Amino acid sequence: MLRSCLLAGLLAGLSALAPTAAASQADLSTVAERSGFLRTGRYAEVIALCDAYARAYPDAVRCASFGTTPEGRPMQYLVVTRSGAFTPQAAAARGLPVLLVQGGIHAGEIDGKDAGFLALKQALDGLAAPGALERQVLLFVPVFNVDGHERFGAWNRPNQRGPEQMGWRVTAQNYNLNRDYMKADAPEMQAMLQLVQAWDPLAYIDLHVTDGAKFRHDVSIQVEPLHAGDSVLAADGRALRDGVIARLNAQGSMALPFYPSFVEFDDPASGFEDGVSPPRFSNGYFWQRNRFGMLVETHSWKDYPTRVRVTRNTIVALLELLREHGAQWRADATAADARAARLAGTPVPLDWKATDAVRTIAFEGYAYSRTPSEISGALMTRYDESVPQTWQVPLRDALVPNHVAVAPGAGYLVPAAWAPMVEPKLQLHGIAYRRLDQPLAPAPVQAFRAEAIAFGKQSFEGHQRLEVTGAWAPETQDLPAGSLFVPIAQARARLLMGLLEPAAPDALLGWGAFNNAFEQKEYMEAYVAEEVAREMLAQDPALQAAFAQRLREDAAFAASPRARLEFFARRHASWDRRYGLYPVLRTDRAP
Repeated sequence: MLRSCLLAGLLAGLSALAPTAAASQADLSTVAERSGFLRTGRYAEVIALCDAYARAYPDAVRCASFGTTPEGRPMQYLVVTRSGAFTPQAAAARGLPVLLVQGGIHAGEIDGKDAGFLALKQALDGLAAPGALERQVLLFVPVFNVDGHERFGAWNRPNQRGPEQMGWRVTAQNYNLNRDYMKADAPEMQAMLQLVQAWDPLAYIDLHVTDGAKFRHDVSIQVEPLHAGDSVLAADGRALRDGVIARLNAQGSMALPFYPSFVEFDDPASGFEDGVSPPRFSNGYFWQRNRFGMLVETHSWKDYPTRVRVTRNTIVALLELLREHGAQWRADATAADARAARLAGTPVPLDWKATDAVRTIAFEGYAYSRTPSEISGALMTRYDESVPQTWQVPLRDALVPNHVAVAPGAGYLVPAAWAPMVEPKLQLHGIAYRRLDQPLAPAPVQAFRAEAIAFGKQSFEGHQRLEVTGAWAPETQDLPAGSLFVPIAQARARLLMGLLEPAAPDALLGWGAFNNAFEQKEYMEAYVAEEVAREMLAQDPALQAAFAQRLREDAAFAASPRARLEFFARRHASWDRRYGLYPVLRTDRAP
């Protein structure tokens, strides 16, 4: 009975937000609205609504496609504004901020699609965010993962309440699009990055639903820049996040500024740790472009009417905030571009981590117990949703840079042999570069040689990940014509470093793009190495001393025949000097 009354109240609240006659045409209503927000429509509805909105609001809406999925479906988006700026060129010429709102990157988490159409209709009819569309351009992508959306089923999200059926998390090619922003493997992501490159949105809003525990908070809002990136934009990012949270809480939400995932899986007492997402994620990617990335996560155990309402409120809050601050934030972003182009020779954080500083927070949960399970044999958490409870839990939210790299004086050089692998990624991310018409021989550069190489033990997103340790050091290298020079003096300098610095969390190196360079291809047979080692020892007393010292001080080395022979092989003229050499160089002088 309680659940039925609660649902009726929520539906009444949503109905109160319904449009007046100006746009209440039957062809603009969604399956979600007509079902009382119990169901969601198939993708054919998005195609039909996109065209219907353009017909119903010819002065304010355009419908377009920005790509085609691997299964042949159009990737639709709506351009919505009352400024008359329906092209990227027109928006740029008018100095208008562009807000991109994206639903369904994980197509089972589909709140954003239905909430977006609801908010859009109300904004167009003047019932929400009045005057906002005159001062900005809204790009609405109802469903990013279109093929995944059409893998429809009732149990695609077993830890989520509603809708009755929904899409699937990953694409038809089994890509998780919210792991793909940097490596950009998926055709869908390549299309999205081209859309981003064309429109240059000031803020990119990614609408999700959480996984995880049961508690009373209904949404989390995370924004970068805030901890990371340009300092002026970080202050704006905090204002954006806090502005959305304040508006949501004023409408009855209990919004969080961090993702509510326990430090220790399934244990509420372990508390939470804030962080900066790596750029494989949407909200970790856009700060490297000097733009705002926002992750919106409604809570999976709230029912669908609740989640749609909260997501609708979030979109309206964003329209209002950009109406009020968008012009200034856009000016700040442009200034941040100029500052990024002057990063040469300065330390640049590549990723961030929480310190050991802990504070206790009140978190609105439910009574729970943790007891051994006769099913799994593990310690399991069981929640009692009939007993609200305020938890006092630890939160680590003081963040500091983790890996830091000094930006090169001039830029990066990619040898011609590796240029075909790197060049398409630079193009997708809108990073400026030029091809060398003449060889550079010899060229003073900085080269990175790996001291330790660790390949991933299993596939991740279709890649074998790679971790290396080493350092940049001065060398002289010959580069043939056709090599690439990628200048650091450009607006996307941070993004460039995120792609090419070996320690960056989602660098091309980390995703295995250069694994061949870190595989040993030529070997010296053991019996030959024995003979070579004896000859080298006989001719070089210093080598004798170094070998003896290593045997004394390194027990693992002394116990490894392979390591002992490699000690000599690495010093022999036959050793492959390219083994472990990262095939990207740094230069302090533009060629």
